[in-house]
Amino acid sequence: MLYMIVEHLKGDPVPVYRRFRDRGRLAPDGLHCVSSWVTSDLQKCYQIMECADRRLLETWMDQWSDLVDFAVVPVVTSTEAAATIGPQL
Repeated sequence: MLYMIVEHLKGDPVPVYRRFRDRGRLAPDGLHCVSSWVTSDLQKCYQIMECADRRLLETWMDQWSDLVDFAVVPVVTSTEAAATIGPQL
């Protein structure tokens, strides 16, 4: 399953980047970061994460919840969306 994660930093981005530098993404086995983008003001990060078990995502977010607020949206690829809607066209 794919998830769009929107991270809203709770303030200064330095502690977030320091933790990432020192400890890595802290993702449990089975959770994969497909790609990520950061706003130019360094206050939001948009990520596509992939995992078969949503609990892995929750475990990962728990590691960052002191520094980041999360919004999670299950998503599908455009190809999958087109295949789903195709029979209705």
